[in-house]
Amino acid sequence: MPFLAGEPDGEKMPDLVRFFGSFHPVFLHLPIGIFALILLQELGAMFSSRTAERQETGLFPIFCGVVSAIVAVLCGFMLYHGDEGGAYVGELAERHMWGGLIFAVAACLTFIVKAWTISLGSNPAFYRLLLFGSVGVMGFTSHDGGSITHGSDHLTKYAPNPVRKVLGLEPKAEKPKAKPLEEQLVYADIVAPILDRRCVQCHKPGNSKGRLRMDTYEMLIKGGKEGPAIEPGSAEDSNIVYRVELPMDDDEHMPPEGKPQLEAHEIAIIKWWLDSGGETTMTVAASKPDAAVMEALAKIVPAGPAEEEEKKDDKKVAGPADDVKSAVAALGKEFPGALSFESQQSALITFTAVSMRGNLDDAMFAKLDKVLPHLVTVDLSATKVTDASVAKLAGASQLRLVRLAETQITDAAIDTLSKLTSLESINLYGTKVTDAGVAKLGALPNLKRLYLWQTGVTPNAIADLKAKLPNCEIITGI
Repeated sequence: MPFLAGEPDGEKMPDLVRFFGSFHPVFLHLPIGIFALILLQELGAMFSSRTAERQETGLFPIFCGVVSAIVAVLCGFMLYHGDEGGAYVGELAERHMWGGLIFAVAACLTFIVKAWTISLGSNPAFYRLLLFGSVGVMGFTSHDGGSITHGSDHLTKYAPNPVRKVLGLEPKAEKPKAKPLEEQLVYADIVAPILDRRCVQCHKPGNSKGRLRMDTYEMLIKGGKEGPAIEPGSAEDSNIVYRVELPMDDDEHMPPEGKPQLEAHEIAIIKWWLDSGGETTMTVAASKPDAAVMEALAKIVPAGPAEEEEKKDDKKVAGPADDVKSAVAALGKEFPGALSFESQQSALITFTAVSMRGNLDDAMFAKLDKVLPHLVTVDLSATKVTDASVAKLAGASQLRLVRLAETQITDAAIDTLSKLTSLESINLYGTKVTDAGVAKLGALPNLKRLYLWQTGVTPNAIADLKAKLPNCEIITGI
């Protein structure tokens, strides 16, 4: 097949080739499992006291293994030749292809020799020699396939040092102590780990989609089919920034759908690094980051020793104060099962009116005044509360989630919610809110989820809100 097909050129291949090629990962595990089982059966026959006739492997399992091997190799061959992104170019991919072809041929020969051995009743030694050889080729080829997908060190990356010593590998280095933020190298200590988590899986040796590798700075500069991945000194002209900022439904958006996406603070850090020169020797202190960048860095840079000590001290704080406990206990008689602490060591409180529903109104909700500053979750769905109850939530500065579905609230309630900057989730399903009110939610920096199903909000207002809150999922029921 390789001699007839010539050099791979995915751009000239029809979609049908790519379609069948995509089934290679589905079929490749079948021959591996079947031949591994056959090998175990033959080893059992060789070292058992039973007669060979009672233990020898029949033709049918080998036939199934051969058929599955041929199908897997054909699909793999089409995947190799139909790749238009350049993900499977290079010596490793070519060796994997040849290994698969050799294994399929060896499997066929093993089946033929096995059939002769059974037919003539001859010694199975030659058949077993072929079987062991086929399985050996299969193992070597499988390892190359794993290296293409997961990297050349996918089997040994996490091996303990005693195992690494036996294999002749360098011992794992101890994790260095975290350097102070200002001393960290922007590329090596901050940007490279982001790219490693989000991009390198598909852009590394043996699996470089678009012929682009992102595992080293030099490869980012070299680029791929579309030229350099980065332009030091200009984030706007850098291809990786252009790709990650495309809309999610754009075919050119990276990472592709289904893969972990870069978060807003990660993109901000990469753009800051590039605009600051995009060099490998630049430290955080030398780049003089502004307040917005410092906020982004704080989300991913490990805390220094002093900050770690502060966290340890925070963990020593033992639960809520006695007055808060007393207030919750007293309210528990009027709101049975509705109030609870987030955890035994937390002074934060959750409130749910699920057991009250239509019995909870503004007058009853007003009795929660003493615990409002401690609320983090409030569920008022399907109750009789109005904008007046929501106005009381102005004192719940730590509130992260609020559910107001099927209540009588209006846009006036949004005036209160838009000032609660810790909010991450708001449910306004079945309420009377409109475009004018919902537009104010664009001021919430941490909002991740917003339910607007069956409201008076129009598609245009939702589009405007998505532009203001690109990291917020807006559920409209459409």
